Amino acid sequence: MWRRLPLRLLRSAAAGPLRIPAPSRGGWPVPTVPRLPAEAGAAPADLARWLPHRGYSQFASGFTPLEPKTLGSILDVERAKGLSPEHLVAAWDDYHLGRGHIGASMKAKLYHLLEQRSATCRYFVIPLWRGSGYTTMFMQVQLPHMIFTGLEDYKARGTQASPYYTVTHYTEFAETKDTVLVRGDVVFTSKLTDLEAKCLLETAHSFYLNDARYKLVERFNKETQDFEFKDVLQALDMPTM
Repeated sequence: MWRRLPLRLLRSAAAGPLRIPAPSRGGWPVPTVPRLPAEAGAAPADLARWLPHRGYSQFASGFTPLEPKTLGSILDVERAKGLSPEHLVAAWDDYHLGRGHIGASMKAKLYHLLEQRSATCRYFVIPLWRGSGYTTMFMQVQLPHMIFTGLEDYKARGTQASPYYTVTHYTEFAETKDTVLVRGDVVFTSKLTDLEAKCLLETAHSFYLNDARYKLVERFNKETQDFEFKDVLQALDMPTM
């Protein structure tokens, strides 16, 4: 049955998970970015007034030092060419079940919309519900990658903040199968569970692909002075605490 395709199509798990080299002295090597001021320990709703409109570089190097996997190291691309889009997605989803990684997919049209919108709006903050409250994640989109770190870590450590979670979008089948495969790798399992990582990815995509939610992303990046974190909470039906 086609549900068993991952056994033949996808690379062995023996290849191992994402390789993480030893950090350099003082933390992961990252490009220079503006450091938030000492007063950044205040509520997330006040974050907007500290974020500059321009001058950002990568806040954390989720790409070079963490070496995201190529698609060919995960699946047999030549064999995958012979699959229908439905079977390819099923194989991809099955492979990632229980492996400590997140597998997802999206239509090429949606990926192109994400690409278009993230080109001018690379940053956002997303609350992640935990028990009776939430923790806030700070994200950067630089397709085909997304990287996430804890907002409190970023405010406290600035350029030394380590990525908790990296996401890669694979476009090899965008034209032929109208499918973009998505893989998330949790860098620090002590900071983020697989379920939280899956929720975070879905929520991040929704803020860029849903017209109403994207207005908040635009406000965060382009009209910082008008951004209110409570609007994000309301969009997600979370209580404003």
